[in-house]
Amino acid sequence: MQTEARVGVVNPGHGGGGGKSGVDTTALKFKQQQQELLQAQKTQIGTVSQLLAGGVAGALSKTCTAPLARLTILFQVQGMHSDAATLRKASIWREASRIVGEEGFRAFWKGNLVTIAHRLPYSSLNFYAYERYKKLLYMLPGLESHSEHMSTDLCIHFLGGGLAGITAASATYPLDLVRTRLAAQTNVLYYRGIGHALQTICKEEGVLGLYKGLGATLLGVGPSIAISFSVYESLRSFWQSQRPHDSTVLVSLSCGSLSGIASSTEKQAVVQALH
Repeated sequence: MQTEARVGVVNPGHGGGGGKSGVDTTALKFKQQQQELLQAQKTQIGTVSQLLAGGVAGALSKTCTAPLARLTILFQVQGMHSDAATLRKASIWREASRIVGEEGFRAFWKGNLVTIAHRLPYSSLNFYAYERYKKLLYMLPGLESHSEHMSTDLCIHFLGGGLAGITAASATYPLDLVRTRLAAQTNVLYYRGIGHALQTICKEEGVLGLYKGLGATLLGVGPSIAISFSVYESLRSFWQSQRPHDSTVLVSLSCGSLSGIASSTEKQAVVQALH
């Protein structure tokens, strides 16, 4: 009888503790789910911000340098339209004066609309793809133990930048081709605009005509963007380690300028080699 009585007794403290523990566990899970949802929203907002920032920055920079870009294209194709005497007299000032006199000052920005239409997705894809490729490369087996090494970071930045440049250039190349052809026009207008150029090229040269010169472009863009990102990341890391209190804007502008010079020098060497 005593044994039966002991078995039948229930400890009220133990039962109450179990109920309280269940409530605490549910509350903890709910809090974790909220934190995960908030983190996912922050990541999504960060991705959109990267895309917009990269696109707007690229479009603005191309608009500011559009006159020099047009002069560069005209000099590159000048041999197709000029005689030997004209070529010997060619200079930046002479060509700029000709553009103002024959086509008007706004002609310096001829093709700039398609440049912006190209640069927005190109820059956005470039920055976005770089971050994605970098994360994928860091996830490769064997890199966990070397993730803090400078040589590993440099290789990842180089490969990630090169792959990002190739991805962005391939996806937006038709617009780049149209931009070049519109900017190369002088007095005779063969293409009346972006839509007409795309339609005419597809009709006369086929869809693959939109990708003429893609191989040569990738040979220049891949190494150029790879050098740009790797130099930028290396310079920024070194600068911040030596002078951590300097302005972020100053660091970004300085490192971006130096990386741009390095990548442009390499790209020009590739172009000369192809010629």
